[in-house]
Amino acid sequence: MTTAPAASIDRLITPSLLRRLAAFVYEGMLLFAVGMLATYLYSTLTQQRHALQGQAGLQVFLFVVMAIYFVWFWSRGGQTVAMRAWHLRLVTNDGQAVTQARALLRYLASWIWFAPAWLIAWLADLHRPPHIAGLMTAGVGAYAMLALLHPQRQFWHDALCGTRLTIWRTPAPRAQSAA
Repeated sequence: MTTAPAASIDRLITPSLLRRLAAFVYEGMLLFAVGMLATYLYSTLTQQRHALQGQAGLQVFLFVVMAIYFVWFWSRGGQTVAMRAWHLRLVTNDGQAVTQARALLRYLASWIWFAPAWLIAWLADLHRPPHIAGLMTAGVGAYAMLALLHPQRQFWHDALCGTRLTIWRTPAPRAQSAA
């Protein structure tokens, strides 16, 4: 297993909420592509002919594919593609690399972003995409704002998992001396 170097605890700078949300949106676009490929693979392997056929199986498959995606990247360098683009890195609270177990725990805990909106949609018996999208947007926004109540401005699922997002730029290679 390859791990990235540990960050010095005094170098752990919390990125702005806007930066983290921009990476969140970019990650969503990347996950759309991952989801499309996974859906194609699932429908091919199961010979699914109709979108509603095997819907629960597809949802479980996508959940597992996304878990593999996040756990793989978070435990091998602490950065997904979107996090790398926005110079963010996931580390433990003491600046160490994240283990696979902790990355999996964070993946599971991060679903709290969407849980309140899903619950409200279910309780209100809402099924139309515009209503659900509105609830999701409001829920994600409200959850993101809760980070402002955390002492280090971290998301609450990170506090639960003992992880944190930090600004991370790959150190520049050292120049060779001309001696």
